[in-house]
Amino acid sequence: MAVASRQRGREGHRVFRYIAKRILFAALTILGVVTIVFILQRTTGDPIATLLPPDVPLEEQAKLRTALGLDQPIHVQYGKFLAGLVRGDLGYSYRQGAPALGLVLERVPSTFKLASAGMLVAMAIGMPAGVLAAVYRGTVGDRIVMSLALVGQAMPVYWTGILLILVFSVRLRWLPAISNGGFVSMIMPALAVGAYSAARIARMTRSSMLEVLRMDYVRTARSKGLRNSAVITEHALRNALIPIVTVLGMEFGSLMGGSVIVESVFAWPGVGRLAVNAIMGRDYPVVQAVVVVVSAIFVLINLGVDLTYGLLDPRISIANTTRR
Repeated sequence: MAVASRQRGREGHRVFRYIAKRILFAALTILGVVTIVFILQRTTGDPIATLLPPDVPLEEQAKLRTALGLDQPIHVQYGKFLAGLVRGDLGYSYRQGAPALGLVLERVPSTFKLASAGMLVAMAIGMPAGVLAAVYRGTVGDRIVMSLALVGQAMPVYWTGILLILVFSVRLRWLPAISNGGFVSMIMPALAVGAYSAARIARMTRSSMLEVLRMDYVRTARSKGLRNSAVITEHALRNALIPIVTVLGMEFGSLMGGSVIVESVFAWPGVGRLAVNAIMGRDYPVVQAVVVVVSAIFVLINLGVDLTYGLLDPRISIANTTRR
């Protein structure tokens, strides 16, 4: 009893160390990304040129530059930025005068809603298509699925969005072209982002399923007389989920941080559209806040995917991975 208790304690300590290392690595990753963005922004031009009319006297421009702290050396600006980052203060928007972090967090629910809807579309299309293509490998259905997946990955998301607008808004007049954050206006943006992700999920599902279907335990299950549907769902698909879940996590993270174009096409009030407006207006604090929030979300999703592995396959555990 005591030995088992000590063993559980050691495994719990390993899990804690693993998660702590991942969080530390994530923090360093976010810091690196934010630093690169911080430097690049300072090389793209003077935000004063977008905040004031061109005929404003130089004295007024200098006053505004001093008020925003842009007259200080770049290392001083960076030091103040890091100090604010530790406190959770990412500064105030140059244009709106509101806390930059607050502006980004207000848009996160809209982006999360769009990314979740797009992920549901991608899973509903991609996973069944990949399973069917693997089960009926080499048939006409398999070639059709893989051809559609190739086309889906080749089509830019913005082009898919424009096609959807032309068909369902301009010609059929079924759906609104401009989104207002509601369910109906979310259908086309979700289809646009979901179609691209569905192509990747279908290809990965097919590849993973083909590998599992060659395993001995699948042949054993079939030799026992189990129904083909039971073999596919309970034995093959379950064991093929590890690489599929990895792709799902990466795709969801990409949707959270990469819906910039779709949000711009459909005027969706999310983080991506806010980022585009901030970049065009050289609103440094808002751009930096977007990078911090999106990077943190992406890292947390990846950590969640790693923790999910142990639930999908009992042979995999965080405690085992930390022993290596």
